[in-house]
Amino acid sequence: MTAIFERGSYVNDALFLSPVHITTLVLFAVLVFLLFLFRHSPFLRKYGRWILIVTLILSEISIIKWSISVGLWDIRFNLPLQLCTISLYLCIFMLITKRRFVFEIVYFFGLAGALQALITPELFYTFPHFRYLHFFIAHFAIILAILYMVWVEGASITLRSVFKSFIVLNLFALIALFINIATGANYMFLARKPQNPSILDFLGPYPWYILSLEVIALVMFLLLYLPFLIKQKRFK
Repeated sequence: MTAIFERGSYVNDALFLSPVHITTLVLFAVLVFLLFLFRHSPFLRKYGRWILIVTLILSEISIIKWSISVGLWDIRFNLPLQLCTISLYLCIFMLITKRRFVFEIVYFFGLAGALQALITPELFYTFPHFRYLHFFIAHFAIILAILYMVWVEGASITLRSVFKSFIVLNLFALIALFINIATGANYMFLARKPQNPSILDFLGPYPWYILSLEVIALVMFLLLYLPFLIKQKRFK
C-alpha cells in the first residue's frame, strides 16, 4: 500500500483507463458481485474473513519486502500514512476483532479512498509487474473487507458514524502533515498533487485543493451513508 514514486524501467504514464486498467476494474466489479451473491454462503461465513485477513497482511508484507529488496524503501514513501495504507491496517484489525467502532471509521474513508485509487491509480508500473498486482489486490481487499462486514456480518452505521470517521480522518491527516514537513514526503497528498491524473487536478492549486478535499470527503461520506439511511427508513 505504501507509495513508490520513483520511476524505473516499468514507468507507465498511460495506465489510466487503458485496456488493462479497464479489465482490472471489470474483474473488481465481478468480485464485488460474487461477494454479494454468495453473502449467505456457509463457506464465505466460515472462511471469507480469514481469506481477507491473510490477503491484506501478505499484501503489506510483500510490498515492504519488495521495496527493501530493490533498494526503494524510503521514509518519504513507505511509512503507513497513505490513506489506503491506514485503511488496510484498520481493515485487518476490524476483521480480526469485529469492532463496530473500527468499522464505522474505516467504512467511509476506506471505501472512498480505495475506490478513488482504483479509478485513478498513482502507479508507474503495468501488468504483470509485481507493483501492479500488489496495488490492485490490496485495494480490492480493502473494499471487499468493508463490504464483507456489511453483507456477511450485518454491520451498520448511523449518521453519527459519518462525523466520527471525518474527525479520525483529519487526525490522521494532521499526523501526515507533520511527517511531510519533517521528511519532505507527500503522505495523503497534503504536500502536492499526485503525478497521475486524479480528482485533485480539478480542485485548484496548493494548498486550496486541500480545503476542497475536506468538503468533497464530507459529501462522499454522506453519500456512503445514504444506503443505510434508506434501509433504516424502510425498516421503520
